[in-house]
Amino acid sequence: MSLLLAGAVVGTASAQSLKDAQAAMDAEQYDKAKGILQNLVEKKAKDGENYFYLGQIYLINEKADSAAIIFNNGLTNAPKEQLNNVGLGIVDLMKNNTSAAESKFATATASLGKKDYLPLYYIGRAYIDAPKPDFAKAVDYLTQAKAKNAKDAMVPVALGDAFLGLKDNSQAYVSYRDALNVDPNLVKAKVQQALITRRAFAFDEALEQYNNIVSEYPNYGPVYREIAETQLQMAKRMPDNTDEEKAAYEAQVSKAVDSYKKYLQVTGDMSPEANVRYADFLVYGQKYDELKTVAEKLANVPGVDAKVFRYLGLIAVNQDKDYAKGVEYFDKLFAGAEESRLIDIDYLFSGLANIEAGNVAKGLPNLQKALEMNPEMMPEIGSAGMVAFGQGKYDVAAAIFNIPAQKTGTDFYYEANYFLGMANFRAGAAKKEKEEDATKELNDAIKAFDVIVKSNDQKVYDEYLVQALYMTGYANMQLDVINPETPELTKGLFVPAFDQLIKVLKDKQAAGETLDEDATSKLVDSYNNVGYFYLLKGDNKKALEYFENTIKISPEDETAKAYIDYLKS
Repeated sequence: MSLLLAGAVVGTASAQSLKDAQAAMDAEQYDKAKGILQNLVEKKAKDGENYFYLGQIYLINEKADSAAIIFNNGLTNAPKEQLNNVGLGIVDLMKNNTSAAESKFATATASLGKKDYLPLYYIGRAYIDAPKPDFAKAVDYLTQAKAKNAKDAMVPVALGDAFLGLKDNSQAYVSYRDALNVDPNLVKAKVQQALITRRAFAFDEALEQYNNIVSEYPNYGPVYREIAETQLQMAKRMPDNTDEEKAAYEAQVSKAVDSYKKYLQVTGDMSPEANVRYADFLVYGQKYDELKTVAEKLANVPGVDAKVFRYLGLIAVNQDKDYAKGVEYFDKLFAGAEESRLIDIDYLFSGLANIEAGNVAKGLPNLQKALEMNPEMMPEIGSAGMVAFGQGKYDVAAAIFNIPAQKTGTDFYYEANYFLGMANFRAGAAKKEKEEDATKELNDAIKAFDVIVKSNDQKVYDEYLVQALYMTGYANMQLDVINPETPELTKGLFVPAFDQLIKVLKDKQAAGETLDEDATSKLVDSYNNVGYFYLLKGDNKKALEYFENTIKISPEDETAKAYIDYLKS
């Protein structure tokens, strides 16, 4: 007999058997399943299995501590039921305590009977669903479970999920096929087969498969969720640069939201927990208008999940631009949710809110944490730096750019260092204007530009080298003492960068490239600045050589003409 009566229409509200609860769970009617299981726990207190499945509902709703209480109650009332030890191990996995989980799993499997396969199945399932999955371990446990019971179709389904995690699509397909050979009406296996297609980014084909399932099993709710998630993934891969593209993106996201609403309608689960999961979906889709409606309703539910503050914080930051309120909400989230439940966007938007609200020192570590959790946060952090740069907050921009600028080997490493150099240069120049010490900012700018100069990457050179050398020269000019009355104090710190820039630009010309107006202007500045250095140092021959090179490319340059006249007089 199958673990879950997949694909079956769930019974009436009066159904109170464990099979009914399992069927409701498979159909993702979690609130209904919870009611059945709570009733069973009250009526059959010595039946340990009921506690385990009730605990599963709490785990699905991310209430690990509540699940642990249920599992412990199950062990108290039915000490021999090892599924509750498995449940406690799953709680440990959710909290990233692998060693504690393994210990409990070992206890649960120490004395299994010949046909006792459920603990092995659920341990395998746990390793698939863990925050840090271990698909190889999952395959090991599930293979043992299958050896004990080859007639439960959910075991090969789980094996398929594990192989999918290992990116072994062919073995995943075979496992799902095996499940359907055991139970041809196992809808979950059919849904997972379509997931293989979706993982290959063949979204249209996957949607076709899902819609075929819908036509055959219109009351099976999870397929609508899969459709919604597929449509949202399609949206995430769409360009949104032009107004037309943005409109198409928004239309696709709205389509995904409508599909998720259909999922809620079919499952009939409108509980706060179901709406929390819906809100999670809206967060991923950045559908903040709909999220605001859901979040404001959830905020009034007593004892609601602390994640509601994530939603309210995202709305405050992204929609209302109320950064102080955003800080308040994210602080409440951090205070009310376990650290293991916090995700990258919590740290990202908390960091951004704090920075916009003026608390840079508090915001920066959160941006750093977000990037550590998810390297794909790099563009968002870079955008925040650009916003600060555009607002003239160069010290803030530099502090933000410094985060991705430390991540060697990433796509944004050189770009981040370039903008870090620009921000530090501007911050230093602003200090110089106020006659303040800008040594640190200017040296930090040079250090960042030096990452570009020493990259030996032609693509980086093509994009950033000319500007990096130019700005390095000017940063060094700010650090040098350039005064005709005290020429002995001029060290020529800026000369190497400008000389290197001259060589780079002359090499481009030699290779047949025509310099644009900006590059020509930089070449003129380089010749003139180095020429002036030699003039200050009394090397008139060298100075004249540089100024005459200026005239060759810019015959009307007043600076060079004036110095040439002076040197020849």
